[in-house]
Amino acid sequence: MGLWIVLIIIAAALVWAIGIYNKLVNLRNAVKNAFAQIDVQLTRRHDLIPNLVEAVKGYMKHERETLEAVISARTRAVQSLKKASAQPENAAAIEDLSSAESGLSAALGRLFALSEAYPDLKADRNMMQFQEELTSTENRVAFARQAFNDAVMTYNNTRENFPNNLVAGSFKFEPAAFLQIESEEKRAVPQVSF
Repeated sequence: MGLWIVLIIIAAALVWAIGIYNKLVNLRNAVKNAFAQIDVQLTRRHDLIPNLVEAVKGYMKHERETLEAVISARTRAVQSLKKASAQPENAAAIEDLSSAESGLSAALGRLFALSEAYPDLKADRNMMQFQEELTSTENRVAFARQAFNDAVMTYNNTRENFPNNLVAGSFKFEPAAFLQIESEEKRAVPQVSF
C-alpha cells in the first residue's frame, strides 16, 4: 500500500512538472511568434529608408553627414534585426535591437528636422509619400511591439512565479527582454517660455 502512495505522488509530481514545462514552451513560442510580426514591420521600415535617402539626396547635398548617419544607423538596425530574429527570446539580442532601432529613429528624426529647411523638399510628392509610409510603418511597429511586450510579460511572469520557477530553472528557461524603441522626442523636456 505504501509503495502505491509513493508511486502516485511521483506520478502526480511528474504530470505537474510536464504541465508547467509545456506551458513555458507554449509561452516562449508565443514570444517568438509575436517577434515575427515585429520582424515584418521593421524589415518594411528598413526597406523604405534607402528610397527615402535617394529622394532627399538631390535636395540636401550639403547634409551628407546626416544622410550617412541614417544609412549607418539603418545598417546597424538591419544587422541587429537579423540577430534578434534568430533568437527572439535572447535578451541580449533584443536589447541590441532596441538600441539599434532607437539610433535609427534618432537619425531619421534629424533627417526630417533638416528637411524642414528645404521648402522644395517638403513639397516634393515622393518625400511626402515616404513620410506617410514611414509614419504608417511606425504605427504598425508600435502595435507589433506592444503585442511582443505583452507576450514577453506573460512568459516572464509565468516563468518567475512559484512553483513554475522550479521547472523553469531546471530546464534553463531564460528571461525574455522587452523591445523598447526610444525616440528623442519622447525623452525631450518640453520648452516653455512666457
